[in-house]
Amino acid sequence: MTNFGELWLPILASGVLVFIVSSLIHMVLPWHKNDYPKAPDEDKILDALRPLAIPPGAYFMPRPADMKQMRSPEFTEKLKRGPVLMLQVRKNGQDSMVTRLGSWFLYSLFVSMFAALVAAISLRPGADSHDVFHLVALTAFAGYSIALWQMSIWYDRPWMLAVKSTIDGAIYALVTAGAFAWLWPR
Repeated sequence: MTNFGELWLPILASGVLVFIVSSLIHMVLPWHKNDYPKAPDEDKILDALRPLAIPPGAYFMPRPADMKQMRSPEFTEKLKRGPVLMLQVRKNGQDSMVTRLGSWFLYSLFVSMFAALVAAISLRPGADSHDVFHLVALTAFAGYSIALWQMSIWYDRPWMLAVKSTIDGAIYALVTAGAFAWLWPR
C-alpha cells in the first residue's frame, strides 16, 4: 500500500496535463466541431419557445404524470404526433467559460484523486511502472468515459457523441496513467 499523501504530484500533474490535452482536442482539432448541429429553422424554434419563459432545467416531452398515464391511448397518441424530445434549457446570457473550465479542471483532479486512491490501496511504493500505468489507466478511463454511455442508452444522445467522448476519455486516461507511471513514488 502506498501513502495517498505521496501522490499529490502525479494527481496535480495529470490534472494539468489532461486539462491541456482536452483543451487541444476541443479548441484546435475539428474532432467535436459537428457534435451539436444547428436545428432547422432555429430562429422559429427560439421565437416559439421564448414567450414560454421555460426555466433552466432538463425536460422530457411529452411526459406522463405516472405509469398509468404512460399506457393511456391519449399519451400514446401524443407520442405518435410528436415531437418527442429532451430539452436542456440553460440560463440566458453569455456563459462563463472560466467557470466551466475551472469545473473541468477540478473534475480532472477528482478523477486523478480517485485513480490515486485505487492505486495507493493496490500498489506499493516502487511498484513496476507498467502495473501503475495499467491500474491508473483503467480507473481513470472509468472516471472519464463509462458513465457517458448511459446518456445514449436512456436519453437518445447520439451514439457517435458517446463514441467520441469515450475516445477522449481513453486519451485522458492514458495521459493520467503516464503521469502516475512517471511520478510514482520509488
